[in-house]
Amino acid sequence: MSNLATAPSPSRLRQFWHKWRFHLNVLLLLIPLGFMPKYFADEALMRGDSGLGEREVGEVQVGPWSLRLAELRNAAPTLDGPAGYMKGFNAALCESCIDQVKATYLRVGKPRSLRAAGVIFFGTPYRMGASLPVPEKTRADADLWITMEGWDGAMHQASIPLSQASPATIAWLNKQGGKP
Repeated sequence: MSNLATAPSPSRLRQFWHKWRFHLNVLLLLIPLGFMPKYFADEALMRGDSGLGEREVGEVQVGPWSLRLAELRNAAPTLDGPAGYMKGFNAALCESCIDQVKATYLRVGKPRSLRAAGVIFFGTPYRMGASLPVPEKTRADADLWITMEGWDGAMHQASIPLSQASPATIAWLNKQGGKP
């Protein structure tokens, strides 16, 4: 009789791992590659290489000045913490008014005063951004008001229909049960 111990047979999991580990590791490398086109498109949008936003609203005349306005994302507003639902907009001032405009504000509904002018655009005059709060009970026929303040103290306002600025927001409001 021999005293040799027989080697235990490898478990099924161990056999599976030894047979398929190369293929599983290749799969783990390929999965992130599927997300790369969206990542690069988002990066180009944030850098400004692909325009101001996903949906350009167009040129808006505000008194003697003008700006190009665009939705950052062509989607419904997103819930952003205690501030509520927010919608991103980008803007670029006209070349001739860059040195004349001190601040640019954006608001849903007509502002009562400069103190209630809305959210301020931030960034360079060539690419400014603002996160606009959109109340759930906003009327579908509401206007988006742009207020521009000049270095000389002049203040000019203009409005565009929210339906023109962001059709996705109007669709979201109708789905939310907003006022007609």
